[in-house]
Amino acid sequence: MNFSIHQASHIGNRKFNQDRVAYAYSNDALLLVLADGMGGHMHGELAASLTIETFVESFGRHAQSRIDDPEEFISSTMSYAHERIMKLPHDHGMGGFPGTTCVAVLIQDGMVYWGHAGDSRFYLLRDGEVLLRTKDHSAVQQWLESGIISAEEARRHPQRNQITNCLGGIQGTFYVEPGGCTALQSGDVVLLGSDGLWGPFSDEELVAAFASRPVADVLDSLLVAALERERGHSDNVTGLAMRWGSDEVTHDTVEPVSHVLEIL
Repeated sequence: MNFSIHQASHIGNRKFNQDRVAYAYSNDALLLVLADGMGGHMHGELAASLTIETFVESFGRHAQSRIDDPEEFISSTMSYAHERIMKLPHDHGMGGFPGTTCVAVLIQDGMVYWGHAGDSRFYLLRDGEVLLRTKDHSAVQQWLESGIISAEEARRHPQRNQITNCLGGIQGTFYVEPGGCTALQSGDVVLLGSDGLWGPFSDEELVAAFASRPVADVLDSLLVAALERERGHSDNVTGLAMRWGSDEVTHDTVEPVSHVLEIL
């Protein structure tokens, strides 16, 4: 497979960085996954780390050649991560377990598959536009779809971070929203981002940023710009960007390879 890829994270103006991100690949499949842990007092970083660990471990077991059913792999692995989180020790006084969003992408046979829970997003950028983008599981997203608020109001709404679906958290709020699949074209960019990354930018700004420069340069620049725009009250900012195509780096491997971003 030929792709260029980069992942990056910054703590922002929070006491802890609860975002986690990773990718893994074999000769036939590429996994991208990002999780945004929720609530400092609930140790959301535990839920996010466990989610990333679950995906990477599962990919290592199932991708010795290729994934038999990519959509089922994403759904079942995310559900299993949720089950593992619900078995963690928790503070009964807080009313729930550690929680995290999750967005996961699997690329195989030139097709991209995805699924998510929460408001960490998957974007597919092609030919100067957003071809695909996940919809946030949040009240603000529901208000936007109902016409109560505009897209710009939704982007800046003070309650945009209050989500209605996550792994862990309060019992009974989790579900995986499958995204289906679509064929990739050479030059396509796949972007995963926590709300701290996508929140400060319009879709048009993200598309323009990735128009020509290498994905590593673009993603690092977006992190800096996000921190600047949210100066003094920035959330954790985390992203993973991948450009697909024959002009990109060739990745050959005998065994599955994983890269989990180290977050201190």
